[in-house]
Amino acid sequence: MDQVTAREASAAPASPGRDDAAAGPVSAPAGSAAPHLRAVLAGIGAYLPEHAVSNDELAKTVDTSDAWIRERTGIRQRHIAAPHETCAFMATQAARAALADAGVAAGAVDAIILATATPDQAFPATAVRVQAALGAGGFGFDLSAACSGFIYGLSVADAMIRAGQVRNVLVIGAEVYSRIMNWQDRGTCVLFGDGAGAVLLRAEAGGAGGASARGILSTHLHAQGDLADILYVDGAVGQPDKPGHLVMNGREVFRHAVTRLAEAVGEALVANGLTGADVDWLVPHQANMRIIEAVGRRIGLPAEKVVVTVDQHANTSAASIPLALAAAYADGRIRPGQLILMEALGGGLTWGSALIRL
Repeated sequence: MDQVTAREASAAPASPGRDDAAAGPVSAPAGSAAPHLRAVLAGIGAYLPEHAVSNDELAKTVDTSDAWIRERTGIRQRHIAAPHETCAFMATQAARAALADAGVAAGAVDAIILATATPDQAFPATAVRVQAALGAGGFGFDLSAACSGFIYGLSVADAMIRAGQVRNVLVIGAEVYSRIMNWQDRGTCVLFGDGAGAVLLRAEAGGAGGASARGILSTHLHAQGDLADILYVDGAVGQPDKPGHLVMNGREVFRHAVTRLAEAVGEALVANGLTGADVDWLVPHQANMRIIEAVGRRIGLPAEKVVVTVDQHANTSAASIPLALAAAYADGRIRPGQLILMEALGGGLTWGSALIRL
């Protein structure tokens, strides 16, 4: 089994104590002011399907080549889910790894937010399947924002924690894009892979903080619906005549991605009074090496400060950022106290950024 978990990291964030891990909302004593709450990243986990497919293997059934794919995307391989590796299965495995890393029991989870464009069913939400498999409490729901889903999920979870509604929240990105691919279209099928990544966010009380505080510093979300037709899935419930395949105008997506992502990154830095020099790591959505490099150049961030996994995972949509985060955390590059900038753009168009101090 090819599974990455943050337990393998040489330096891990401090696990919460028993009191911190208790389920339920954070509340202040009667008559006192409510504490200022932050959403702290307490655990990281990931899951990749067992079967990795190289470009050369893909070229046996698709009109393409290893050189063609690498030159245009940077991708060398992708993981493809087996029949038993459903969205819920992979999400559950990633969630278990994140909980183990944080030292938190599943019963202490108050909410599960699962970002996915490839749920196992129209309903119930895949998140409640994960809840049942984990034996978690609280509530759960799916969030659909395509490749931006994980950033959107972080923003929602951060808001709920700051409001004192929940203490422990699992934010998961899980995708099985192999099941919505048109395997005759080499312009799309070579780009995507399957997998899941998860983080556990924990409420932590403290002062007003600022850019030096631990946890999520800010999130920034955007959408532009009049661009929905440049990246979409041709099918939906009640449309049996549609194939349900991903359709993409790659040239247009690339053009908007570089501009919008650079704007979202700049927005996060300005909001926190920071510059690119303050960032320890950029963890971008792993869509295409050309996009990743272009955004890095726009914000003046050297390549050695950018986490890249697109060569190994391909584009795993909402799972790509947590998978990349887990990989860099497991090998010791990302460490507690560092400033992490994340950004993503996906169908909708949706895009956004998040700034976190680990």
